[in-house]
Amino acid sequence: GVDERLRTKRQGLPSGADFTVFYHLLSIERNSDVMIKVALSESDLSVPTVTGIWPNASWYEREVWDMFGIDFPGHPHLTRIMMPPTWEGHPLRKDYPARATEFDPFSLTLAKQQLEEEAARFRPEDWGMKRSGTNEDYMFLNLGPNHPSAHGAFRIILQLDGEEIVDCVPDVGYHHRGAEKMAERQSWHSFIPYTDRIDYLGGVMNNLPYVLSVEKLAGIKVPDR
Repeated sequence: GVDERLRTKRQGLPSGADFTVFYHLLSIERNSDVMIKVALSESDLSVPTVTGIWPNASWYEREVWDMFGIDFPGHPHLTRIMMPPTWEGHPLRKDYPARATEFDPFSLTLAKQQLEEEAARFRPEDWGMKRSGTNEDYMFLNLGPNHPSAHGAFRIILQLDGEEIVDCVPDVGYHHRGAEKMAERQSWHSFIPYTDRIDYLGGVMNNLPYVLSVEKLAGIKVPDR
């Protein structure tokens, strides 16, 4: 998704296009791809889910809702995926603050503390899991978010029937640093170090495509070394 509201160069955009949802369809068999753009007005941020056609769109639609507040009617589990469940607002909207100093001073009221504690309570049903089977209750274990078998901060909720794992649900978002939001306050040049942090074991894997993209967009011809 893209928040188009502050765009000054609007050639090719339909009138009233405040947000755009992108669908990038790839055919490996045909070696071709298609980009579909759906323009949305701020007064009607809603587009039907495509999870019935492409189930793997589930996480993408959750992220778009989480970051932009765009609704996907018919989605089986439209909940936050990057941000905590109690987070207020949608960070990649252009009217959302980019620095902590732009927020009001933080205060932990009793009501907020109780809300956070209740949100941390584990309910299998919230994750699409059954609490019990025909003759027994299931056991639920957390693997992570910090575990030697998982590279980085990554949580997996395991559902066990005795010693057999019958289901597992991944929970991502613990490693989300908000790089896109930070980019809003940077120049194209000063953002290069941030691309290095996306993968701390292979910074150049993000440095290079970012710089190549900037050069292509700006029409910069870099001479051979």
